[in-house]
Amino acid sequence: MVTILALAAALLYGTADFLGGVASRRASVVAVLALTVPAGAVVMLLVALLGQVPALGGLLGHGGLGSPTSVGNWSAVGWAAASGVCGAAGLVAFYAGFATAPISVVAPVAALVSAVLPVGVAIAGGERPAATVIAGGLICLVAIVLVSAQPADHGDARGGGIRLVTSGRLRALGYGAAAGAGFGLFFIFLKNAGQSGVLWPVAISRSAGTVVAFGIALATRTRLPWGRGGITAIALISGAIDAAANVCYVLATRVGLFGLAVVITSLYPGMTVLLARVLLGERMRWLQRAGLLLAAAGVVLMTV
Repeated sequence: MVTILALAAALLYGTADFLGGVASRRASVVAVLALTVPAGAVVMLLVALLGQVPALGGLLGHGGLGSPTSVGNWSAVGWAAASGVCGAAGLVAFYAGFATAPISVVAPVAALVSAVLPVGVAIAGGERPAATVIAGGLICLVAIVLVSAQPADHGDARGGGIRLVTSGRLRALGYGAAAGAGFGLFFIFLKNAGQSGVLWPVAISRSAGTVVAFGIALATRTRLPWGRGGITAIALISGAIDAAANVCYVLATRVGLFGLAVVITSLYPGMTVLLARVLLGERMRWLQRAGLLLAAAGVVLMTV
């Protein structure tokens, strides 16, 4: 069950990232974030409120896992809010890295750190997966890096010499590590918040992220693309899908090993790459193809 839910989360996260990326090609990243994050918050708040209605609450149940509509104690609220802030901060570092440093370094480093950090916490917390799960997890970690690989930024090699190349790579490592840490903490904190419920912790997390997104938009005086219907619609759909991914991820952490859920969920770049290939006609590099094959092999090993 954990594999199915985590794979669903990965597919949804990857789809949301693809749609967000499409919208970001037509508007600023800050403007897109200021639409996607609140959209997810609104969807989750509505679903959580509907869950409080006795006639509908039963439809949202998931036998044996406690009440999905529970808000939890103040500790759970704090974990949920912290996850939203960390997730938004990770996105800021991620896109800032894309804008100022080689993408070919930022993306794989962020993907690796965001997976390794929660796995380390899971192992420190006493999780001891089987040998096949460990082997599959290691294969998936390699797959995450390969799938996230981007074409090298040839601008680094022109007229700058070794110093500029080294400086750019170090800056990319910093942005990638910061983004990965933000995403990794998001996974950890949201998992902790989800111990007392599902819908309300996700709604609170998205609401906290909304405050950060709006704060950045106000600080940078970014105008939202309200008059450009296509961009707005894509961004809002992306936010709603991302919220659904959050729910699947929290459910995955509740029914199985946390480390296993995180590693499988972190395969989301593969879905983004596939959608870009199918819908936009973008070419897949051989590293990305190899990463997808390794990801499939890793998932199979972890479910044996």
